[in-house]
Amino acid sequence: MTETWWPSLDGVVTRLTATVRELRRMGHELLIVAPAGGGPEFEGIPVFGVPTVSVRFIYGGKPWGMPLPRVVRLIGRWRPDVVHAVNPFFLGIAAVWAAERHRLPLVASYHTNIATYARFYHLGFFEPLIWAILRALHNRAAVNLATSGMVQEDLVRHRIQRVRLWRRGVDLDQFHPRHRQAAMRARLTGGRPARWIALYVGRLAREKGIERLVHLVQGRSDLHLALVGHGPAEADLRALFRDTPTTFVGPLTGQALAAAYASADFFVFPSTTDTLGLVLLEAMAAGLPLVAADSPPTRELLNGSDAGVLFDAKVPASLTAAVDRLLAQDLRTMGQRARQEAERWGWREPTRELVQFYQLAQTIRL
Repeated sequence: MTETWWPSLDGVVTRLTATVRELRRMGHELLIVAPAGGGPEFEGIPVFGVPTVSVRFIYGGKPWGMPLPRVVRLIGRWRPDVVHAVNPFFLGIAAVWAAERHRLPLVASYHTNIATYARFYHLGFFEPLIWAILRALHNRAAVNLATSGMVQEDLVRHRIQRVRLWRRGVDLDQFHPRHRQAAMRARLTGGRPARWIALYVGRLAREKGIERLVHLVQGRSDLHLALVGHGPAEADLRALFRDTPTTFVGPLTGQALAAAYASADFFVFPSTTDTLGLVLLEAMAAGLPLVAADSPPTRELLNGSDAGVLFDAKVPASLTAAVDRLLAQDLRTMGQRARQEAERWGWREPTRELVQFYQLAQTIRL
């Protein structure tokens, strides 16, 4: 039961897509409950779409699935071995309700820094209330999963109990240096493929810190910024990056996304609010060195691997200095190191680990 699903495109959907595919390969039977809009099934897995509600100025108008009684009745008819609430906040209320009503083990996983994101939508005064809601929902779960060590510490600090680390993963076949294409380089640069290409992939939203990247391209003719994705801040960003060497590529999926990663020269990640940054792993798998804002998750991911450099998000000159440091090195060698580091993180082992958490939840009585 997830707060985010197709047709949305973000790291949570990417992780869930890979996870349900792997669970299916392992022989498990699944039912997905999600906000309506993504269709009645996903690759043969039934999807129960619930009506949504959204407010334009809250999280960019994100649709939230409503925690209706029909969801609880559905779970009662289906009788799963375990209920997994992904990012429980609104629809997650129904996950907790269903698990308790039908005496089913509940696992909850935390993927999005909802409380911190509130600051970027002029709702920072709600942050204590949001944490109170998250704490109330997560503490009804037998097992809570964090996607990085930093997030695990943060959840414990906010008095969320029974927290375990669910390791990251990436599709090592889809994201690979062999997908490099001259045509994609031309597309990313608006027909100027000889320039260095700095790639960003993700939502175009306030909390992602994309405006920091304008310092990278102002007054430069040797470097081009490609922004892949869409989101509520796109109009403002187009105005900000006007007259700079920047291409708004739009959303990409599948082989087109894989080609975009492999065809760039390095990846830029300006966010300090992400809990993991799955796009970083995708970039590394494609053989891209990283230039990332310094934060606990990015430090944890790079972990002395020499696959990239960090910059201070509070100091604009730090980004340009980091890129200059990167370009002074052998990008091919750095890209090979990035790929080698990513090869530790296929999806099979994290999914096996998830099944073990499901089994653990069945042994815990609250």
